[in-house]
Amino acid sequence: MKYRTLGKTGMDISVIGLGTWQFGGEWGREYTQSEVDAIFEKAKEMGINFIDTAECYGDHLSEKFIGKAIEKDRDQWILATKFGHKYHGLYDRTRHYKAEEVLQQLEDSLRALRTDYIDLYQFHSGVGEEFDNDELWTMLDKQVQAGKVRHVGLSIKKNDDIYQTSRASKIGAETIQVVYNRLDRTPEEEVFAYCEEQNLGVLARVPLASGYLSGKYKPGDVFAENDVRHRHDKDETRRKLEVAAELQKNEVPEGVPMAQWALAWCLKHRAVTCVIPGCKDPKQVESNAKAAELDIVKDDHPQGAAK
Repeated sequence: MKYRTLGKTGMDISVIGLGTWQFGGEWGREYTQSEVDAIFEKAKEMGINFIDTAECYGDHLSEKFIGKAIEKDRDQWILATKFGHKYHGLYDRTRHYKAEEVLQQLEDSLRALRTDYIDLYQFHSGVGEEFDNDELWTMLDKQVQAGKVRHVGLSIKKNDDIYQTSRASKIGAETIQVVYNRLDRTPEEEVFAYCEEQNLGVLARVPLASGYLSGKYKPGDVFAENDVRHRHDKDETRRKLEVAAELQKNEVPEGVPMAQWALAWCLKHRAVTCVIPGCKDPKQVESNAKAAELDIVKDDHPQGAAK
């Protein structure tokens, strides 16, 4: 495993993280605690130390699984979660960004995660006046001072959200989470430059393009109704799978699993600190972690040399 410094936070995190939306039950299956425990045991074995979750991956369900899985060695993990939504059933959310609402969400997340602090607390896909809210950022700054939150970050909804990215430092955010993968390179146009200018850590979510870059699916494949990908535009899904097939043929080195190549491809951009793929089992965790070993993952990095 390689590690990079997450921007101005100073935290050294594994370049491969652990995405956990799947634990909330919206990716085609439900999990038991023993299955989640096995995933975290493998992640630790592979050197992964960064976890990304959210309040609305189930009603704090993902957080509850994580809390039980890591409570015995909490200090060895860098734990990131998010705020702003409430889960009301599969794919059903309401939005809650007022300071008092977020404070309650924070307490609920701390309880679910069985911890008294969160390493990175992220504004989750908020827009407009949800972001332009001094009371919110003042409240969060107080939580940082109190030690309940170590660092604040932004998980931007749109890949070209320059408004929020450019103002990150002004409201106390130290990281940006953004969709970035071989099928969607939008952040390269402007967002990454603003991140480098402010020394913001960059977390690349959906690095496998919702699995379209995993190498497991072919053009024409159909996803089950309880899989979030079933809700994607069918024509767009077909297009992405066709492009992925071409990439596998023309860009992925022979003998390299496509998913590993796709993760390593994200990490070669100098602005990216960490990729956060999901995983369904320990075997996928191990495969994802091995992406850090590929030659295209460079050791020179402006936010701290890989270690």
